[in-house]
Amino acid sequence: MKIYTKNGDKGTTSLCGGHRVAKDDLRVEAYGTIDELNAHLGLLISFLNQDRNPHFASLIHSLEHLQENLFVIGSVLSTYTETDQTLPVIAKRILEMEDSIDSWTAEIPPQSSFILPGGTVSAAQCHVCRTVCRRAERRIISLSHHVLLSPDILSFMNRLSDYFFVLSRYLNIKANECEKRWENTCK
Repeated sequence: MKIYTKNGDKGTTSLCGGHRVAKDDLRVEAYGTIDELNAHLGLLISFLNQDRNPHFASLIHSLEHLQENLFVIGSVLSTYTETDQTLPVIAKRILEMEDSIDSWTAEIPPQSSFILPGGTVSAAQCHVCRTVCRRAERRIISLSHHVLLSPDILSFMNRLSDYFFVLSRYLNIKANECEKRWENTCK
């Protein structure tokens, strides 16, 4: 099977089910940004694997599950249907992310100012994931103004960006990497 079909040469693509839309359609923007986030998450996993820290094994496993969840969300967004039904696997993952966020937060100093992205390579990549996640969330919100979507999708994306932020702090603190703070508070 050839990877190229030439069907998109005129600026359209097929959604799941065969419905054709422009490549800049809101759905394509939303699931395309999810795909970009998933690629950045894969890079984060690669960085964590390079660290060869045995404590990262369960974290890497959790991140791989998040990649699968992003595929679920991408498949929902790339299907030409509307639904406000809950997605049980996504709802479950939201609770797991909240547990992780709470656990990591208990192990790091309280945040008293803005944190500048950086630190270890893995922590810096968490910030890239966080910002792409926020963009994906904005694209999904734009889409939600036109089609009915499961509320679990927006909750998942909102929690996922928080997850990446706290994970970046956790990774830096565990590596004894000083966080760079921005003290100028937009007054």
